[in-house]
Amino acid sequence: MSAAYATFALAPAMRAGDVAGAGSPQLHRDFMDFVVDGRPLLLQLADLDAVSPLAADVPPAILGAQVRSLLLETEPPLADGRFVVYACPECEDLACGAVTAIIERSGDDIVWRDFAWQTGPVPDLPLNGYHGIGPFRFRAEEYRAALERLLRDEPPRRRVLLVGARAAVLGKLAAALRSIGIGADIAHDVTDAIPEELAAYGAVAFGRAVPEAERAAVRAAFGRAHAHPVYVTGLAPITPLLVAQLEQALDRTPPGQRRLTYLSASPDEARLAVGATCRVRLTAYRLDRLHRVHTQEVLDTVLDPGPHRIPLDERALRGESFLVARTTGGVITTAVVR
Repeated sequence: MSAAYATFALAPAMRAGDVAGAGSPQLHRDFMDFVVDGRPLLLQLADLDAVSPLAADVPPAILGAQVRSLLLETEPPLADGRFVVYACPECEDLACGAVTAIIERSGDDIVWRDFAWQTGPVPDLPLNGYHGIGPFRFRAEEYRAALERLLRDEPPRRRVLLVGARAAVLGKLAAALRSIGIGADIAHDVTDAIPEELAAYGAVAFGRAVPEAERAAVRAAFGRAHAHPVYVTGLAPITPLLVAQLEQALDRTPPGQRRLTYLSASPDEARLAVGATCRVRLTAYRLDRLHRVHTQEVLDTVLDPGPHRIPLDERALRGESFLVARTTGGVITTAVVR
């Protein structure tokens, strides 16, 4: 084992939810990713759909137990000194598959080694080991400081406030957000709301028909409460599009660590930038003259890091159109500019 040290840190990450896919909604999960030598460990595992044990939506007692476990203050949860590093974002059941590793003390250091994909009591290292990842040796003081800081930091705000004139659209949007684990409330006047209530919102979404005076009053109320949500103006009354737009607004992942970094579109071409190898699904939404929604799956493939130009069918994007790009770790939206 090399004696060289790796740096250890934590950074916000997101598993994007989805209401438009087949079957049950896909849950939105916020969590802290492990950053080794300045790069998120999850990005080194290709297109893995998983979250770390340090999820933001678990009770403080459970989060504290996970931190103490990674600090080696309790017995390893799996045989042979193995710990779950990433697990299924829907159920976190080992039977669904998880990335595990041996975490141990080595003198005054902490070592992570023998990474493997595990679905049973003991992993098959020759067959399912991640042979190109690790071992990592961390300085114990840096490792402990990063994990203990997590217990002191404010958890992310995952509720959104919806402000608009169309009750039916707001109701559908709120139900869709709740189905993937994002709290949502509908309001028009927040003048009398208490500061603690306003501080719970991570984003505020305005319908396109909300007048500027009403928007200004909402922003002023949040300002008086010293709350700073992300303000979003809805692209169009299309529920999956609005859900994606709000998930993008709630994403706390540092820009340099995101899988999807840029998206723009004209009627004949989409321009997409990818920060790490990942499977990308690109969906187009269009409103026709009768305000009916038309959906088209444009792309579903694995893309390498870098810029990509994707041809679009201009005839299928007549009128008001939008694109949503999704991957396991993020979502990004844009209007089609003519």
